[in-house]
Amino acid sequence: MLVGLSGAMQLRSMTRARVILQKRRSSIYSKPPKNKIGPGQSFFIMSVFAFALLAPAGWILHHLPEYRQRSEPPPS
Repeated sequence: MLVGLSGAMQLRSMTRARVILQKRRSSIYSKPPKNKIGPGQSFFIMSVFAFALLAPAGWILHHLPEYRQRSEPPPS
């Protein structure tokens, strides 16, 4: 009984995975882009992306001495 139930659960999960893959495949396009972007736009977007990733780390590293000098809170 338990073996049959686990087999049914595996079959159910496999069909669910198959449905998800079919939905994912239907949203993928294999045609060339409608609007091509130039190298200037590509450079700008990649620069913004790099800044968004590196700015928080730079802020933390720049203020690290301040974080080390903070006094400990008084015991309560």
